[in-house]
Amino acid sequence: MHIFITTIGTRGDVEPYVALGQRLITSGHRVTLCSCEKFRDFITEQGLEYGYLNNSFMELMQTDIAHDLMEKNSNIFEFIKSFLRLYKRVDPMQWEAIRDITRAAELAQPDLILYHPKAFIGAHVAQKLGIPKALTFLMPMMIPTGDRPDMGFPKLPLGRGYNRMTSWLMLKIMNMTCRKYVKGWRKEHGLDPKPRGMNFLHDHQGKPITYLHGYSSLVCKRPADWPEHVHVTGYWPMEYDRNWMPPDELTAFLEAGDPPVYVGFGSMSGRNPQRLTRIVIDAIKQAGVRAILATGWGGLQTEDLPDTIFKIDQVPHGWLFPRCDAVIHHGGAGTTAAGLRAGKPTVICPFAFDQPFWGKQVFELGVGSKPLPQRKLTATKLAAAIRKVTGDPSIQRKAQSLGEQLREEDGIGNAIAVIEKLVAEQSHSDR
Repeated sequence: MHIFITTIGTRGDVEPYVALGQRLITSGHRVTLCSCEKFRDFITEQGLEYGYLNNSFMELMQTDIAHDLMEKNSNIFEFIKSFLRLYKRVDPMQWEAIRDITRAAELAQPDLILYHPKAFIGAHVAQKLGIPKALTFLMPMMIPTGDRPDMGFPKLPLGRGYNRMTSWLMLKIMNMTCRKYVKGWRKEHGLDPKPRGMNFLHDHQGKPITYLHGYSSLVCKRPADWPEHVHVTGYWPMEYDRNWMPPDELTAFLEAGDPPVYVGFGSMSGRNPQRLTRIVIDAIKQAGVRAILATGWGGLQTEDLPDTIFKIDQVPHGWLFPRCDAVIHHGGAGTTAAGLRAGKPTVICPFAFDQPFWGKQVFELGVGSKPLPQRKLTATKLAAAIRKVTGDPSIQRKAQSLGEQLREEDGIGNAIAVIEKLVAEQSHSDR
């Protein structure tokens, strides 16, 4: 079976899909992954075939407009203003991405399409090709439940009706955002532009689309009122190459003292990375710990570091995190998963998007500190959080226990079982 996967975003939006693809290949399937060209080598080095998608969205994320959207999300008026400015830039990029994904899928001629919500056109390409599809995501969104509000909405004592309303509103927003692209693409490709009942979660026949969530119900419980076609499989972790060898300098640093804390914010640094770097360095000094600082590609400035801080670009989280005392990061779904699976206490300093949600989950599970929003972050607050998670035996025990349970899960295996069943059911219905 040839499976076409498409996702758009930063490395955190790509790596879990690469991990899924690797296991699919091991299970005897062929996999093409379509994502930004920046990740071409990363994708092909892991044994997957590559489907071309331009880098426009990646480049947009490093603009001041995008940084404004991340940093001003606490003020709804500033958020709307920044979003409208960003949307003007996104429109032509969205059309380019849609055309790239379409071309890549048509070239691959797959038997199934798996698509990230940002690559929403995948559902419609699947209809054109006459093949099954599944929506895949790394966080809980859009599926109505009375148990909790949708991600991004506050918890209010307004009952289950309010919680369901937030999911309905989020789904409405997603449908409105995508409507003109879907309508235009379908008309261009000879499909009914506005099928009755079709939306983000339902296909052109009004049937629900299979929805795979690549996170663990141990971290965010699956609501009992979610329908059967919505699956929470467990995390999709990427196994690092066992032959990978760390730089000698890193090995020497790890062996020279107590286990360090890890600090890294991936692609996130905001408009003032110098400020963030100063806060981190001062906090590490105040907390009296050793640290590994991952600069990533978010722009952290790391000159004149003390001997207690070791700078790296990036290292496989699966190798490094078990060797650390705690992990401090922005709260992206992938980094959060890696830290929790390693059994390490966590401090999340969220910017925006899903990051505050995971920060709250970590705190409520008792495996980390309260989240420290970037816009209010200070060295004193961060130092206190570091001391808390490295010095509280209860947090450490709970983190270790959760890590053991997460490592027992086989999220990728669960996802593959759903995927293979979906294709088998489609084949049976076609007979």
